[in-house]
Amino acid sequence: MTPPGPAAALQLRSPAKLNLFLHITGRRDDGYHLLQTVFQLLDFGDDVQLSATDDGLITLECPGVDVATQDNLAFRAAAALQARSGSSAGAHIRIEKRIPAGGGLGGGSSNAATVLLGLNSLWQTGLSSDELADIGLHLGADVPVFVRGHSAWAEGVGEAITPVQIPPRHYLVVAPACSVSTAEVFRHRELTRNSAPITIAAFFAGGGRNDCESVVRQLYPEVDNALNFLENFGTARLTGTGGCVFLTLDSASAAAAVQAQLPSAWRSFTAAGVDRSPALDALN
Repeated sequence: MTPPGPAAALQLRSPAKLNLFLHITGRRDDGYHLLQTVFQLLDFGDDVQLSATDDGLITLECPGVDVATQDNLAFRAAAALQARSGSSAGAHIRIEKRIPAGGGLGGGSSNAATVLLGLNSLWQTGLSSDELADIGLHLGADVPVFVRGHSAWAEGVGEAITPVQIPPRHYLVVAPACSVSTAEVFRHRELTRNSAPITIAAFFAGGGRNDCESVVRQLYPEVDNALNFLENFGTARLTGTGGCVFLTLDSASAAAAVQAQLPSAWRSFTAAGVDRSPALDALN
């Protein structure tokens, strides 16, 4: 395979996600929790710039992120794709972050998936979506849903994915000023680990909750405060293990109206839900 020249480049939007509900239905022998959830992709996200090189080196710029390059999921995704495909090409990756880090919005997983999709195209490696999703699963449980590029129902440890169409909605997302430890939440003795499984139809009929929410509210007062405030305007929820929380609204103007009433020190954004990843749209 002839490596592409250094002019080959892409700019892709790496979308955030919300977990519209999250049930923990059990635990495997290896300690991993079994989940049910719905991933709602958003039209809000990070910008990922990819430039293919012919020197075989992978380099990364990610301003404002205090993570070693070798530990960054985007870098690890590029290295894993290079190893799996045997490509001799390299890449320079630049990520302009907008998604709040550590908030349950999937920013790192989305970046990794976007790198896999983009470099698969630039390097002309020809891997299928199944192969890319398999690489992604070894990087993190949420990566495959971003590789598939559709809002989805997910089960197991996140690997059993069924695309779903979600009615058009807008969301107000608040990022409390705290960093939630996922490991701490999943270790907590009061975490519900035996929720009864529900069906997709039951979810769309209004079922589902976030089993992590009560624990996160107990451990992180900032999250509890944000949820209490948003509940003045509707049903507020935690996404993933947090700490971001969100309110579902019928229009962009309704989301903006509630956002205008937030305390000025709170970080927030509004977004529309999308059924298909903008990264996948750009590549196809």
